[in-house]
Amino acid sequence: MTSTRPMQHIEREDLYTNLEQRILYLHSFLDFSSRDIEALITGAKYVRQLIPAVVNIVYKKLLQYDITARAFTTRSTSFEGPVDEVPGEDSPQILHRKMFLRAYLAKLCSDPSRMEFWEYLDKVGMMHVGLGRRHPLHIEYVHLGACLGFIQDIMTEAILSHPRMHLSRKTALVKALNKVIWIQNDLMAKWHVRDGVEFEAVGDSEAAAAGLDIEIEPEGYLHGRKILDDVDEDEEERKDAKQMQEGEGERDTKRNGGSGGGVRKGSLPEGVCPFTGLAASPSKVAAPAGRARERERAEAEAAAAGPVTA
Repeated sequence: MTSTRPMQHIEREDLYTNLEQRILYLHSFLDFSSRDIEALITGAKYVRQLIPAVVNIVYKKLLQYDITARAFTTRSTSFEGPVDEVPGEDSPQILHRKMFLRAYLAKLCSDPSRMEFWEYLDKVGMMHVGLGRRHPLHIEYVHLGACLGFIQDIMTEAILSHPRMHLSRKTALVKALNKVIWIQNDLMAKWHVRDGVEFEAVGDSEAAAAGLDIEIEPEGYLHGRKILDDVDEDEEERKDAKQMQEGEGERDTKRNGGSGGGVRKGSLPEGVCPFTGLAASPSKVAAPAGRARERERAEAEAAAAGPVTA
């Protein structure tokens, strides 16, 4: 049986010379639509709750390997000379990088309907090949791809483990976030691979390699305008977490006939996934029995409590 859908024509040159056309192609191929945009925007409060814990986990991972840790002292993963200082999680340069990763992850759930959203993700890829920064940074693609995959894994598990979000909403948010991360992965790879090099105008590759045609801006800026929110403090994440925890507590109180079995304000240590333990009453919190078992228990208890679409 033949397909009735007409075959779309994609101009190959456009994929390498026109960022907007490349993004439109990726959107079409990944079925990224208004449903995904809605899922990202409405799910942003859940993602923001995860960010502090995700950032800490990511930097623990990056500091486990000398090849990724050296980038924080040499600004390059390809440098193999002696390094004076091994950074720790509380080193000034690590705290500075954590600040920007928090802002970047929050940006992923802002408004992907605007082209500037995708322009900024492209700029993130560019900045990791030594361009667009006053102090160049060179990170090889193998580490960038691995880090994105690690972030995707952490956030997928955390969202799917949320005990009170309806399954359909979890699914929509995970699908949308994964599509954005994979487009970011493509926009990282595009600055490393040589595909489409034949479309570069004479002299373009040399100019780009020297950074002559790349505007140097402060981190978090695009076309001279600040694109990332202030990230010195994570008060916004804490505020969202408090609001959601209080909301869950009110629902639990009503569901339990006023017994007050909800999560209390301030009950979670900083850096811990805010979804941890939401489904369990204080008297029924058991010792960890593996990720899969914890998920099953949380989902079972949430299902027993009735669907909550918050």
